[in-house]
Amino acid sequence: MNKIEEILKEFSNRFNQEVNNFFYFPEGYERRVVDAMYYSMTRGGKKLRPFLVCETARMFGVNFTQSLNVAMALEMLHTYSLIHDDLPAMDNDDIRRGFPTCHKKFDEATAIIAGDGLLTYAFEIMSYPQTSPDAGIRCKLIEMLARAAGAFDGMVAGQMLDLIASTYAAKRENAETIIKHIEEMKTGRLLRYAVEAGAVLGNANAEQMAALINYSRKIGIAFQIADDILDETGDENIVGKTLRKDLEQNKITFVSLYGLDMARKIARELIAGAEEDLHIFGEKADNLKALARYIIERNH
Repeated sequence: MNKIEEILKEFSNRFNQEVNNFFYFPEGYERRVVDAMYYSMTRGGKKLRPFLVCETARMFGVNFTQSLNVAMALEMLHTYSLIHDDLPAMDNDDIRRGFPTCHKKFDEATAIIAGDGLLTYAFEIMSYPQTSPDAGIRCKLIEMLARAAGAFDGMVAGQMLDLIASTYAAKRENAETIIKHIEEMKTGRLLRYAVEAGAVLGNANAEQMAALINYSRKIGIAFQIADDILDETGDENIVGKTLRKDLEQNKITFVSLYGLDMARKIARELIAGAEEDLHIFGEKADNLKALARYIIERNH
């Protein structure tokens, strides 16, 4: 285990301990949906998005406690998207992070409501004074998250495009444009929000914000390329989800478009560029640079 893996593990353990502080369990039958929400929040995961929030904020002198609410809300929103993504009407997956998916552990209707619950709760948490004592900053963070998750140019739009992209795969009609657009909205948008939110909490200036956005865009594409490569070459026992599904579903991926070797080359070039984007922060950005390298070296 290298240094960044140790840092991520330590962060994940600390973050997971905090999850309990955000949940209480009703005594009535409605507890079932809260159990499903909690189950999905506590079943593994690298916690990259909350780490990006907290690590970016740390570069500007904002500590873990001060950035926790934003990080927690973002992870809840991300988890909602995974619950819905796994549903039979979408990717139809039985395993997520090495555990039964929410609809397999509970049932399909409960999974849908659990996703809705996490999405709604995320915005409640963002409204708390503990998120930021400045109401203007809270409103900005909420607006940014709504846009990042939304149906116009955010994650919801990306999910819709991903579902219909197989229609264009056989023709390779605008395939390169489509796959980059899917990544930008579906995967990249929340990664971008993570660094933007950390920067907002830290009162970053325009130059710093631009550098972080450029960094996030590059690691977002590299992250998706790494996922596409793992789907083709990974070990299901290590990755923790069903693999080889992209080819079966005729999905456009970076691997199907460019081939394994070229996809790896593109990912390496993106990571080199992402590290360069952070040069203005000096040694403060060492962990973000290491995270960029980890994204394409990981095996899960």
